[in-house]
Amino acid sequence: MSYKPADKPSANPGSPSLSPEHQRQAEPSNETVASWRKWGPYVSERSWGSVREDYSPDGNAWEFLTHDMARSKAYRWGEDGIAGICDRYQLLVFALALWNGRDSILKERMFGLSGNEGNHGEDVKEYWFYLDNTPTHSYMRMLYKYPQREFPYAQLLEENRRRQGVAGAPEYELLDTGIFDDSRYFDVFVEYAKSDTEDICVRIEVFNRGPEAAELHVLPHLWFRNTWAWTDPPGSEPLISLERARNDHITLVADDFQRAALHNLQFSYSLGCRYLYAPASGNALFTDNENNAVRLYQSACNRKPYVKDAFHRYVVNGEARVNPVQQGTKSCVHYKYSVPAGESVVLRLRLTPEKMDRPLDDVDKIIAQRKKETDEFYAIVHPPKATAEEKYIQRQALAGMLWGKQIYLWDVDLWLEGDDPKLPPPESRKRIRNVHWRHVNSMRILSMPDKWEFPLVRCLGFGIPVYYPGAG
Repeated sequence: MSYKPADKPSANPGSPSLSPEHQRQAEPSNETVASWRKWGPYVSERSWGSVREDYSPDGNAWEFLTHDMARSKAYRWGEDGIAGICDRYQLLVFALALWNGRDSILKERMFGLSGNEGNHGEDVKEYWFYLDNTPTHSYMRMLYKYPQREFPYAQLLEENRRRQGVAGAPEYELLDTGIFDDSRYFDVFVEYAKSDTEDICVRIEVFNRGPEAAELHVLPHLWFRNTWAWTDPPGSEPLISLERARNDHITLVADDFQRAALHNLQFSYSLGCRYLYAPASGNALFTDNENNAVRLYQSACNRKPYVKDAFHRYVVNGEARVNPVQQGTKSCVHYKYSVPAGESVVLRLRLTPEKMDRPLDDVDKIIAQRKKETDEFYAIVHPPKATAEEKYIQRQALAGMLWGKQIYLWDVDLWLEGDDPKLPPPESRKRIRNVHWRHVNSMRILSMPDKWEFPLVRCLGFGIPVYYPGAG
């Protein structure tokens, strides 16, 4: 399976010395946050099974927080999602979730196998393509391919395990399962365009490539990273609520006013109010970004009545587990479509600090303008003698590098000692890994070759931390 877009970059139109994107890069920023880069694709596509989230006594990160647990477990050190964006310090996250009416779970994050499960080591089992991006993330576009049949989680796991130890056995991939036969899949295109530094337009277009009409649920998610639940007593929490529903749009308001300050920043950082505008045809749902400890650990009760996996339980299982008061620290807007064969549906949204009366009217216009400016930017970047194909390859390669940026949050000393003195981590953890890296306290945006992977801290000479992907 491959993807070849119809809209290749435009030819060089006698480019000016500076494109609008070049000018945005040259704009001065304040001392703490680069304004045009404050929001970007800094959300990992996998935080489950990572060393940062490993609070086990034996250092087995993969088993401590599995993909199956991820929908129910609040992450301590960073969020994940599909086509996700967030602010510079990941207080607030926007990402996409999907359900085809047949899967056993809501599709909220990328799936893959651990090093112990895959016959060639750890291995992602999804298909997505980074199509376009700019250095300031003024325009971004990606594609996710979502099957219309039930996603074969168990089949992928069982067959790869069966091939372990078989000399020369290839990896068993998603395509090998036949799930894409007869083109029964959706092409989910996600575009972002910034009207200004913090006003972000979103356009989601879903094509049904199959021979028949197919059901699809689209759930744009907006939530706060959990920065409050780890101490005793817990810190103060931000809030997302439903402000109003008008004839043409729904408004979700995310307010971090009550949130406790990030303790390891040397300056004040907050977002204030953010408004997510969405078409009124959807249903706003709310819960909290909190552990479902009853499911995860067989606890007698949860700290909060509404927990992280509420939307999965509501949409997939039909359980009334969302907050009827319509507020919380995690939210989404639920849309259900029957997409005709060979046709598409379009969903427009806007995430902005501004109150607007008609926020969705000019989304397409803004996206088209930023796309045009991106064409102008790359017309200058491309080597003058490059062929059209070479320009296309270079542009998509750079898009992959730019989409590959993710925030890497990790205070190793706090990870080793624990947030709550009443619930210290097992002493054995201090003999497993990273005990010599207590000085590392990262809040960096890193460029990763693969956002399904995650960085680990190592050392190259003079005690300088170096980040690169890997596990264990």
